[in-house]
Amino acid sequence: MSTVDGPLSRRGALLAGTAAVAAGVGFAGRTDAADQLAPVAAESAAEALAAMTPAQRAGQRVIYSYKGLTPPAQLMNALRAGRAAGVIFFGENIESPSQIKRVVKSMVDAAASAPLKAPLLLMTDQEGGMVRRLPGDPVPSAKKVGSSSDPKGQAKTTGTAAGKNLASVGMNVNLAPVLDVYRTAGDFADQYQRSYSKDPKVVSTCGSAFITAQQATGVAAAAKHFPGLGPAKADQNTDLKPVTIKTSAATLRGTDEVPYRSAISAGVQMVMLSWATYPAFDSRLPAGLSPTVVGELRNRLGFKGVTITDALEAGALKGHGGVRERAVAATAAGMDLILCSARDSNQGHDAVAAIRDALADGTLDGAAFDAGAKRVLALRRSLA
Repeated sequence: MSTVDGPLSRRGALLAGTAAVAAGVGFAGRTDAADQLAPVAAESAAEALAAMTPAQRAGQRVIYSYKGLTPPAQLMNALRAGRAAGVIFFGENIESPSQIKRVVKSMVDAAASAPLKAPLLLMTDQEGGMVRRLPGDPVPSAKKVGSSSDPKGQAKTTGTAAGKNLASVGMNVNLAPVLDVYRTAGDFADQYQRSYSKDPKVVSTCGSAFITAQQATGVAAAAKHFPGLGPAKADQNTDLKPVTIKTSAATLRGTDEVPYRSAISAGVQMVMLSWATYPAFDSRLPAGLSPTVVGELRNRLGFKGVTITDALEAGALKGHGGVRERAVAATAAGMDLILCSARDSNQGHDAVAAIRDALADGTLDGAAFDAGAKRVLALRRSLA
């Protein structure tokens, strides 16, 4: 997730949300009879997946979004039928804490009818500073925390505050903290004060403290944007256009990946990958579409948790097809959750349909797919 304008820009929505606060057509508008299975008492994830319809199985890997204050019937039907892993909320979805709390409860109640009994992943971006969906905590920006007299203590305080704020309205995932190590004043990671520091040690300390404190409140953290947007220049916004970061592998590993090692040691439950392209690792594919970059996180750094894409509609993916193609490519690359954040439930339905079809025709490996679905299910159950 980046930062600036455009009505469907993920990062534009980040800032617009702050201001507001201070599969396929066959799925739409109905619940397939085939989805109405007996509730899965699932003693194991394997049993749960085996009991699902193809659309339910595909839906375990997709996060939906919607426009306005009221979730559409199409989305609520998907939740009831068990064809969604969760929902991301933007500023335009939130009128007040009490209003969004009612919406969240309606979603939880809808999902109670789904065959799989596991909490939905109900997420937003509550980083602090300029990037907040909900009113209130955490108020200080990452940069203010990192430059304070007690960065670790302040990061712990903001992590606790973020978790309590989200939990108070029923959300259970925060797409934070940002672990990008910025390079120069006003560059992409610094211009909205979303980076803790130029020093990877400070970013590591703050990020880990935030993660540990927030997750202690029962709200999962998502470190972002691996392997790092710190080297990006001010105009290198992946929401708007393709971005290539020509930093060497040695620097990426010695600077930008350092905070992720600490975050993994701290038990971070989710990592979001960048949509930038890093020729040092893969000259052809953006990070979230690259098995090589996902492998860097999994194999080199040893991350065992859930991976999530940045916005599937991002401009950085120009040339990589539409919703269907991107959803399948990201899943094939090893991304566990596909973030459909265009504020249109059709996007989520299209992603589910594409993944369902790719599993049916063998484009996606079933065993690898289910391994990712099991990681997502384990996360969901941990948040009960």
